[in-house]
Amino acid sequence: MDDLQKMASDLAAECIAVQKEIGDERLFIQVASVLGASSQTLEEAFLTNVRTKMAAEKARAFLVETLRVHRASMDTSPHT
Repeated sequence: MDDLQKMASDLAAECIAVQKEIGDERLFIQVASVLGASSQTLEEAFLTNVRTKMAAEKARAFLVETLRVHRASMDTSPHT
């Protein structure tokens, strides 16, 4: 991973953690604006990282819930 991608990935992870703590899911938009004022390249890499990390978290939550529902249905199904 090159320096730009590492910087963008680290900043995205930090931003997501702060978003969760303060309850603002759109904080990354403000951070991107700050970045864009100085570096459009870093802004784009940051936004890509934030969106992919947030999407991955949502996908993982979906998988966990799907498995929970499946296991719950297996526990209540009559066994033959």
